[in-house]
Amino acid sequence: MKKYILIIGILSFLVSCSEPEPRKPVTSKTGTFFKESVKRNKLILEKEENYIQQLIKADSLNNYIPSKDGFWYTYGTKDSLSSNKPVEDDLVTLTYNIKSLNNQNIYSFDAIGTVTYKVDKQENLFFGLRKAVKLLHKGEEATFYFPSSLAYGYIGDHKRIGVNIPLKSTLKIIDIEKSNDSITTNN
Repeated sequence: MKKYILIIGILSFLVSCSEPEPRKPVTSKTGTFFKESVKRNKLILEKEENYIQQLIKADSLNNYIPSKDGFWYTYGTKDSLSSNKPVEDDLVTLTYNIKSLNNQNIYSFDAIGTVTYKVDKQENLFFGLRKAVKLLHKGEEATFYFPSSLAYGYIGDHKRIGVNIPLKSTLKIIDIEKSNDSITTNN
């Protein structure tokens, strides 16, 4: 009996000592999908920026200012004597509308209503508008041109704004309630 166990043990050992089988190579992704997506998005942005530039050139009544964030704006009401611009944590009361670049109303001032926004702490405004809020003083109003990448992008708003739609928006700052942190840093 011990002899059989010994033979089975030796056979098991010999069988288990075989060379490992090579595995199939892991397929690596080349990144072409991402490269094509980046290329496509750059083309979309370039077309939108060119169209916005045409609109700006055609509007000889207003002086448009390019922002460092990639959108353009012109003041409707400017108040250089007003208080400071909003900063992080300030509570801003504002109203705005959203139009297509062809001036068709998508959301009117009345449809949106008055909005209270805590600067850099909420995402209830689209990205470009969140940046735009920080450019205006209390009582100021400006009209902005946003490429789709700074608006609702390739997702849209799932209601009235489709995929890759550049927008025009007029924003008015009604009030700025300074946070305790911004009051101490501004003094």
